[in-house]
Amino acid sequence: MALNSSQDSPQPLGRVIGAVKDWVGRLGEVWVDAQVVEIKRRSGATQFMTFRDRMANMSASVTVSTLVLDAVGPLPEGSRVTARIRPRVWDRNTSISFECLELHVAGEGRLLAQLEQLKRKLQAEGLFDEYRKRQIPALPRMIGLVTGRDSDAERDVVTNVGRRWPAAVIRTRYALVQGVNSAESVMTALAALDADPEVDVIILARGGGSLEDLLSFSDEGVVRAVAAARTPVISAIGHERDFPLVDFVADVRASTPTDAAKRVVPDRAVEAAHVAQSLARLRRAIDAQLAREQHLLDTVRSRPVMVDPTSAFVAHFERLDLLRHRLDGAIERRLRSEQSDLRAAVSTIRALSPKRTLERGYAVLVSDEHESIASVSDVAPGDRIHAYLADGELTLDVVEPSTKEQHG
Repeated sequence: MALNSSQDSPQPLGRVIGAVKDWVGRLGEVWVDAQVVEIKRRSGATQFMTFRDRMANMSASVTVSTLVLDAVGPLPEGSRVTARIRPRVWDRNTSISFECLELHVAGEGRLLAQLEQLKRKLQAEGLFDEYRKRQIPALPRMIGLVTGRDSDAERDVVTNVGRRWPAAVIRTRYALVQGVNSAESVMTALAALDADPEVDVIILARGGGSLEDLLSFSDEGVVRAVAAARTPVISAIGHERDFPLVDFVADVRASTPTDAAKRVVPDRAVEAAHVAQSLARLRRAIDAQLAREQHLLDTVRSRPVMVDPTSAFVAHFERLDLLRHRLDGAIERRLRSEQSDLRAAVSTIRALSPKRTLERGYAVLVSDEHESIASVSDVAPGDRIHAYLADGELTLDVVEPSTKEQHG
């Protein structure tokens, strides 16, 4: 009911505000389709959001309990939602807002929320940890490729791998890359290549598409199969802006199938250039080393001892002559000294020799048994003795021995 008022009988402002609040409250609860453009989380039981009409340039402030907001799960800004709301007018400043009683993610937003929940679950299990990532071989013997039959992704990988490294060998397993059975088809092809001992690396390749088109590569089974693979896996799904969950568990994430080809094999031209540069550096290093060694050899050869090897012996020869001269002199002096000592010794020996004694008129007496006779008591009458003189020998017969006492 409209309020009656005039200039002479105006209505109190509070009554008018109360009437507006009552009118707004009669709208009751209503389901709306909107886009979340802002979420302001605060500590407490009430959170604040801004809804915008998806068609018109109109927005509204919305309050929501923490319980209702958390029940939605991850809700990125920009998500499309359906919400059960009721309008409220605040008495103090007459502002109008909407209280959200129930909230659901709609369209791609629902898929994004589900994928975010799965992503957090797998991340909590450690499937995205860096330590699980394996090194891609520098030059694989055989490259496994999981892709759609006659797809642009297959042509991009095969063409660019062949252009970069013509000798590369690719073994392809075709799979459904979208649709109801695509996840199972991808897992079957991946398992076949992973069991092949000749395959050193596997590429999962698919061209770009919508979020729904790429859902197979965010399937929990596919993600876990890639994590459990023994062969290193390169994911090349969609375009650079696309991030299916398999990208987080793969050993290498390539932004496109072409990028995967660049990552899996080296560029022959670049490698040839590197080899040529390395050979040039090696030749320069060898030449420099040879030059240093030649300089060192020339320096050694220019030394006087190398020019005339015998020059170093001249001083030694002179010293050797001096030492030889000294030695000869020392030997000569020693010989003279020894000769003098020898002559003196000979003179002494001769003076003391029995022959010298005999020459002075003495004789040496021995018995027939050639025993020396030193006393008259050594012989008896009738004994034959021999007397040795300076010039010969006498044979004597003892008649009678006599002593000094008998003569006295």
